[in-house]
Amino acid sequence: MSDEPNVTIIKEEGRSGGGSWLIGIVLIIALIVGVVFFMNQSNSNAAKNNAIADAAKDVGAAAQDVGDAAKQAADNATK
Repeated sequence: MSDEPNVTIIKEEGRSGGGSWLIGIVLIIALIVGVVFFMNQSNSNAAKNNAIADAAKDVGAAAQDVGDAAKQAADNATK
């Protein structure tokens, strides 16, 4: 017998599991949900800003009406 050690080589084949596909699909879905969420947020902010601007115009118009009424009342009182 020889004094050389016995060497056993085990070669494992690379496995292509479905786990990587599942992770990829989950990441794509999460990305789509995130994009939709942020788009809705910016639309919501724009709608809120437009509503505030419209309300400010209404308040300005109401203030003008009150001012006109006060001026007319003052003019009527001095006659």
